[in-house]
Amino acid sequence: MTCTSHGGVQDNKISGECRLREKAPGWTACMTQRKGEKPTISIQEHMAIDVCPGPILPIKQISDYFPRYPRGLQPAGPPRSAPSAAATIAPERERPDEDSPDRAFGVGASASPQVAARRDEELDVEGYDSDDSTTLGTLDFSLLYDQENNALHCTINKAKLPVPRYKKGLKPMDHNGLSDPYVKLHLLPGASKANKLRTKTLHNTLNPVWSETLTYYGITDEDMVRKTLRISVCDEDKFRHNEFIGETRIPLKKLKPNQTKNFNNCLEKQLPVNKTEDKSLEERGRIMISLKYNTQKSCLVVGIIRCAHLAAMDANGFSDPYVKTYLKPDENKKSKHKTAVKKKTLNPEFNEEFSYDIKYADLTKKTLEVTVWDYDIGKSNDFIGGVSLGINANGERLKHWFDCLKNKDKKIERWHTLTNELPGSLND
Repeated sequence: MTCTSHGGVQDNKISGECRLREKAPGWTACMTQRKGEKPTISIQEHMAIDVCPGPILPIKQISDYFPRYPRGLQPAGPPRSAPSAAATIAPERERPDEDSPDRAFGVGASASPQVAARRDEELDVEGYDSDDSTTLGTLDFSLLYDQENNALHCTINKAKLPVPRYKKGLKPMDHNGLSDPYVKLHLLPGASKANKLRTKTLHNTLNPVWSETLTYYGITDEDMVRKTLRISVCDEDKFRHNEFIGETRIPLKKLKPNQTKNFNNCLEKQLPVNKTEDKSLEERGRIMISLKYNTQKSCLVVGIIRCAHLAAMDANGFSDPYVKTYLKPDENKKSKHKTAVKKKTLNPEFNEEFSYDIKYADLTKKTLEVTVWDYDIGKSNDFIGGVSLGINANGERLKHWFDCLKNKDKKIERWHTLTNELPGSLND
């Protein structure tokens, strides 16, 4: 084959320029094709063909025409319809706006800042993930310090979860998704069975309502300054150990005397007790004593009312306490009195009175020694704690004795702390 435009040059020597131009309009064919042969295009011709209509644009996705709006957020404008033929020939300067993801979600120029803020809020709610403190639940209770009677009243109302969307109550502990919750109280420092109180157990519920009042007796103003009340919610299990659900702690110094304070606290994980600062471990409990000098009978009336938070002396975690009193010096050894034994308790109530025939003037020379013991069968009884009242005492013990001397025929009641020192080296 020869090319007439190039003076009969053979086709295998035709330049690439000639072959390119023969495809363009206005040029004559520079080659002929034999019958039965297939047209061939060289790689140079293929690469030289201009097939790019313009700048490359992103391919539209189906989500552009059917966007998924966040929950509760209405689209800013009417939904977009499928592209028409006219839309595909739109000017290139308008295409970036159409393909903008902001416009697809209705957050373009037409969307107000309030709508955008609402969308962000909805997204935050969807991504909300509660922590352990919220999943443990909350406890509704109230506290009242009765200063006159030295009592702390703890009313346990109910438990519930503060986040309504979960529609749950306490953290479920049993296989059925429910719990058998109860509440127990401890005074810190010095948590032990001696100062533990607990409510009744409510079965198969995540929203228990107790409406139960637990009372600590023998609470002094000093206790209100330095002690903390720990309130724990537990799940009772008959076949295994009871399981801990959550707790909250209230420093008693937050309470005002004779004023009820309500709480609705989130339950937290169990916190360790710092025993290095536990100074109350030396205490062996409290005892409430009344003193009265009867002028008509010329005698001192000593009342043993009750004890609280006694130290546990038996293996079962309790004691079998009783109280002995002595008025010393006692030359005839006839001043000993003893209460009845209260079985298996750390907070016994005695309500017993003993009389000592003595002249009023001799009380300034006497000392009242009160000791608490744990009764044991077949072996010697264990000493729990004791306290001495008299002219040689100090603090509240001395003040109690003087108040008795100054107020004849009047019963004076006071709480006293038991110590682990045996008064006067007494033996049982």
